[in-house]
Amino acid sequence: MKKSISFIICLLLFTQLGFGQQALSEKMAITAMDSLYKDARFTNKEKGPQWTYDMGVVLEGMVEVWRNTGDKTYFEYVQRWMDQFVSEDGDIRNYRPTEYNIDHIKNGRSLLFLYKVTGKQKYLKASEKVYNQILTHPRTNEGGFWHKKIYPYQMWLDGLYMAQPFYAEYAALMGIDSAFDDIVNQFTYMENHARDEKTGLLYHGWDESRKEKWADPETGLSKHFWARGIGWYAMALVDVLDYFPQEHAGREQLVQILNRTLTAVAKYQDSKTGVWYDIVDLGTREGNYVEASASSMFVYAMTKAVRKGYVSKKDFQKPIDRGYAGLVKQFITPGGPDRVNINHVVTVSGLGGVKNYRDGSFEYYMSEQVKPNDPKGVGPFILAASEIEFAKTAKGRKANVTLDNYYNNEYKKAPDGQLKAYHYLWDGQDNNGFFLLGRIFEQYGGTLNTLREAPTQEKLADSDIYVIVDPDTEKETANPNYMNEADANEIAGWVRAGGVLVLLLNDAGNCEIAQFNTLPQKFGMTFNEDNRNMVKGNNYADGAIGIPSKTGIFKRTKKIYIKEISTINVTKPAKTLVQDKGDVIIATAKFGKGAVFAIGDPWLYNEYVDGRKLPTEYQNFDAAHELVQWLVKKAK
Repeated sequence: MKKSISFIICLLLFTQLGFGQQALSEKMAITAMDSLYKDARFTNKEKGPQWTYDMGVVLEGMVEVWRNTGDKTYFEYVQRWMDQFVSEDGDIRNYRPTEYNIDHIKNGRSLLFLYKVTGKQKYLKASEKVYNQILTHPRTNEGGFWHKKIYPYQMWLDGLYMAQPFYAEYAALMGIDSAFDDIVNQFTYMENHARDEKTGLLYHGWDESRKEKWADPETGLSKHFWARGIGWYAMALVDVLDYFPQEHAGREQLVQILNRTLTAVAKYQDSKTGVWYDIVDLGTREGNYVEASASSMFVYAMTKAVRKGYVSKKDFQKPIDRGYAGLVKQFITPGGPDRVNINHVVTVSGLGGVKNYRDGSFEYYMSEQVKPNDPKGVGPFILAASEIEFAKTAKGRKANVTLDNYYNNEYKKAPDGQLKAYHYLWDGQDNNGFFLLGRIFEQYGGTLNTLREAPTQEKLADSDIYVIVDPDTEKETANPNYMNEADANEIAGWVRAGGVLVLLLNDAGNCEIAQFNTLPQKFGMTFNEDNRNMVKGNNYADGAIGIPSKTGIFKRTKKIYIKEISTINVTKPAKTLVQDKGDVIIATAKFGKGAVFAIGDPWLYNEYVDGRKLPTEYQNFDAAHELVQWLVKKAK
């Protein structure tokens, strides 16, 4: 398959700049870890670090780099940073909610991330405090959030990013359905007031009272289309949609707002550099300049919107390719070993105030300081680069990946008090979830689905890959769904027709094996009711399994970690792929037009893939990538 134009452009640029093999997102993240810990705003020994949104944007980027690399360094950076603020009882140091500064809500997303991964209640308690600000935050007469208490009756584009993604994520976690109507309204109010009919661009701010000197006395609007303001708004839309209910009537409304916004932005992409000017529509005006943070935001929003299917790839792939190539060429320079700098970042632009009143004129915007490695440029560039790097690996492949939630069907009480399915599911970000495995599937062209009822060939007809993990015992769920001959025949028929089946069982004490064997025996595999690789504490060597060469699946992977597993007996048509001390650990089978991969453990759940626990000698993260690539290839 031919390489995409965008891949060639980026490859050439990386070569010209001498960046080698390490991803630019990671190089930028390393720069951030070096420099931002030394920034006086974040390291004041007397007052403590500032609870500030711009550092929160950098943390968003760190999360993506961690997920893309499986390197715990980036997770630990996020956790250490937030632990400077959050006490064990959930209080947040230097957070002052009654200031009613909408910027202060932004970092609530980092709290939710840490709660979902670690399960620590202090992060959930702290996020509730941030949510409580939303409940009492002052609003315009129609219901839009004020930007700040000191800026009454004003809505700025920036504010949508600062509050709405957290608002949506918290509402989804806590089951606050009414919040989603409010969130749609916030974007709608802003667009209704700020969108220019002629250009489609959005003005930076709107003053309902019309009292500010920067506000037009008739419309209440500021004078110019500030690029980063529009960038904040676009990023807010693509991030909010991650948590917005599929069935909510307002979801499509948000998608349409996103399309209008990005379509307008694309029209003002500079033809020479591929990036965007600080005042978007005045590229030829003397003094205006191309600006790095906004350009990064636009590339991020467009790339993610294409990946998620919110906008047409046909319409936006060229602006994305030109935009990212422009970012690298115009703004990125080497910063030392494994590091890069991002240049031409405007430090701040606002409206009004008491000292040095900001009148919203062109001259005002041009007067603000521009400098390298400001966090408001660092964070969005990491996000943009991560999205580009993530998109590159799919290379046009497509596969529908369905995860079973019928034979594995456990429930527990969620934070909203309701019983919800958990354990080895796509959305689980804690140790026992498959969130990272799902991302890896998506990275190689997978679309994730879940099947919550008994499988039939008809129900699996649109699935290319079907994953069954850890079938339940009565100990795990009150009424387990056991494998039977009819179900096994349906699944086998689907495999024979070309499906790819993945069996991830467990040891005898944690998995129903006897009845489930009805299925794998159709492919020449029988899981033994045993328990191998019992590991005590951190004696990781007891769970080590060497991977032989020439498996046809694992090329870089030499050693994995897997504990408390059931072994496999193999007869034709199955074949042994990996064995250890005479025991079959991994088996595969070709069956009709399809294939089967089997191992006696869930194995690739977050705890043993995300890099936080295992020593680096164990290559579970690499193994997950190689297995997924093989599965997707087999599905074709």
